[in-house]
Amino acid sequence: MAAYPHALVAYATAAGSTAEIAERIAWMLREAGAEAICTPVSPDLDPAGFDVLVVGSAVHNMAWLRPALDFLARAAETGTPVWCFSVGGLAHPYRGRLNRFMATGELQKVAQGFPAAFTPRDHRMFSGVVDMKGAPLWARLFYRLTGSGPGDHRDWVDVVRWARAVADELPRRGAGRHEQVL
Repeated sequence: MAAYPHALVAYATAAGSTAEIAERIAWMLREAGAEAICTPVSPDLDPAGFDVLVVGSAVHNMAWLRPALDFLARAAETGTPVWCFSVGGLAHPYRGRLNRFMATGELQKVAQGFPAAFTPRDHRMFSGVVDMKGAPLWARLFYRLTGSGPGDHRDWVDVVRWARAVADELPRRGAGRHEQVL
């Protein structure tokens, strides 16, 4: 079996929830045979030199954090296959009509902030950890309306399932820089 290429799982986090999801994704890619590095985005993190990129960010006000967007702009210029994940506050974004509607809208709004003409291989929304300390009344009402509230709402089964799907699509080393083996 051919080895997977070098993969970078890069993320921007506000309180650590996204970092833990990124670590789980990297772990799953390693389990599938990839040589995966997991690290926070930074201005000096170079996306070149990796054969595959998985980039994620916490979502605040329907947008990725600025460091993740800056890194994604650099990553988009490399021509390397990129998978994206977002971590938001909805407890169960794909359960119930209101949550599905809001999660779909949030994912579309987030993608509007991506670099022009950039399309990731996939872009997935995961639930995160909701901390209501200091949250304004409108935020508390919003979370109550969506059936959410404070706590850890990450669905690790969903994260692992998505990471496995990404691993299944990774180009094999020796098959050409961006060529897929199906």
